Amino acid sequence: MSIEFLYQNGTTKALTFSYDDGQIYDRRLVEIFNKFKVKGTFHINSGKVGDSNFIGKDEVKTLFQGHEVACHGVEHKYLTHLPKEMMIKEIWDDRRSLESMTGQIITGMSYAFGEYGDEIVNTLSCLGFKYSRTVNATNNFTIPSDFMRWNPTCHHNDNIMEKAKRFLNMPGYMKLPLFYIWGHSFEFERENNWEVIEQFCEEISFKEDIWYTTNIDYRNYVTAMRELVFNVDHTCVYNPTGCTIWIKSQNAVKEILPGATVSL
Repeated sequence: MSIEFLYQNGTTKALTFSYDDGQIYDRRLVEIFNKFKVKGTFHINSGKVGDSNFIGKDEVKTLFQGHEVACHGVEHKYLTHLPKEMMIKEIWDDRRSLESMTGQIITGMSYAFGEYGDEIVNTLSCLGFKYSRTVNATNNFTIPSDFMRWNPTCHHNDNIMEKAKRFLNMPGYMKLPLFYIWGHSFEFERENNWEVIEQFCEEISFKEDIWYTTNIDYRNYVTAMRELVFNVDHTCVYNPTGCTIWIKSQNAVKEILPGATVSL
């Protein structure tokens, strides 16, 4: 029996953004994202919140509503330079502070300066983190095999309009493509090129086949999808997770609710 996996609500593509540091220019970027109803993840250095050119503490909860707040280290330090105790404190204190500011459980991160190693990855997992983004561009739209070493598609200055055309016109055999863009909002201000992200969002928004999602929601969905349990003949499926999953079976889209066993 033919089984096709789908994204949330039966969509076939996914788009997510990841922006670092938490500078005041996030305000304009959030405004653009909200205008086009796309979603992003904002990785904040909590120790810099309230400093010059950084958002204020009272903004963290309200500004990013509908998006995700995630960690980036308290002071944006090179994790690979730190003794283990200092490395843990840089990560753990950031999570504690951001959870206090937002009232949310935070389990996402991006590596400051793109620096990481096996010990850092293992430590993050022990501290309860579910993903962390690198700066290593894949220039493709594949699902990551390792969310703790999550490589984005590209930086926003890397010809994203050309990539948008490829993404919007993917051949049918390319299943579940993900377009993952990262950067810093201050780069738009510094380079005076806000039109780059606005034109991109206008081009790629309001498409019925695209799931516009945060980093953590994407990670949680794909992880749950991978945990579905099928019988040998693929005539029924059990969803052991807390996430609703969509699949296509015999040309019919089916919702697999949490804890449900569904005949196919």
